[in-house]
Amino acid sequence: MNSHQIVYIVFGLALIIALVFDLGLLSKKGKVVTIKQALKQTLFWVLLALAFFVFLLFQEDKKFALEYLSAYIMEWSLSIDNIFIFILIFTSFKVKEKNYSRVLLIGILMAIFLRVIFITLGVELVERFHWILYIFGAFLIYTGIRMFKEDEEKEFDPHQNKVYKFLNKILPLSPTDGNGRFIIYENRKPVYTILFVVVAILASVDLVFALDSIPAVMGISQDRLVIYTSNIFAVLGLRSLFFLLRSAVNKFKYLQHGIATVLVVIGIKMLAEKWIDKWATKNEQVVYSLIIIIVCIGGAVLNSVLYNKRNKI
Repeated sequence: MNSHQIVYIVFGLALIIALVFDLGLLSKKGKVVTIKQALKQTLFWVLLALAFFVFLLFQEDKKFALEYLSAYIMEWSLSIDNIFIFILIFTSFKVKEKNYSRVLLIGILMAIFLRVIFITLGVELVERFHWILYIFGAFLIYTGIRMFKEDEEKEFDPHQNKVYKFLNKILPLSPTDGNGRFIIYENRKPVYTILFVVVAILASVDLVFALDSIPAVMGISQDRLVIYTSNIFAVLGLRSLFFLLRSAVNKFKYLQHGIATVLVVIGIKMLAEKWIDKWATKNEQVVYSLIIIIVCIGGAVLNSVLYNKRNKI
């Protein structure tokens, strides 16, 4: 059994235990999650991800562990930026607060399943055709520049979502929440409730988010283990983070700019890989990437807080 296999086993066991713990606290039907519970659960997922980082330091090496930490911070930051979209979806479809937890859980688990497929295909392509990284790099630069100019959250309309339109065409939909159910029966025929629609949209929207985040992680590391673990830890922590930040997420005014800067920098790094390798070792590049991510994201959050204080938001 090699080192990577041991890490996979530990990660799998940690994930199973964590999910059992998480499901016991947050996923009871009809339960409204309080800010206090959300804070505890968010800390739990963050500390678990950091504990995994410490484990990697001993099981693998410093470079590998720092790649994971950089990727996790990147994914976690993108998760915060995407929470506003989730809020728009719940508000637009008038989902009751007591149903938030279960809908988020199923949507996120579906998103993880789709991301694993997406990551596997992406890594396979990069391993066979290394030049695809240059396309990813150019895409990240384009995405970062676009994020500076546009407010994607304000432009998003859940009822204009392609998944919603598709489901509306092929399935009988009910405008109700089915009292917390995803499928109800009318005249002995299945009818899909608005909760079913929201779950499908959440999963599809997260997959769209992955078009930005997974190439960004590949700019940090092409190791499957790093990409899988950082993505899964960040996405699983998204549910509790949603409950914690849903009333304050619009106060992170400059977070999108910080993320955009990181995406552009990582994109440039991917395009200029051959030249960067001449003046910095791979270990040094990992450290530089981590510093840039922390400075950009941390600076954006701090600047947002200062802005809010000045304007008393």
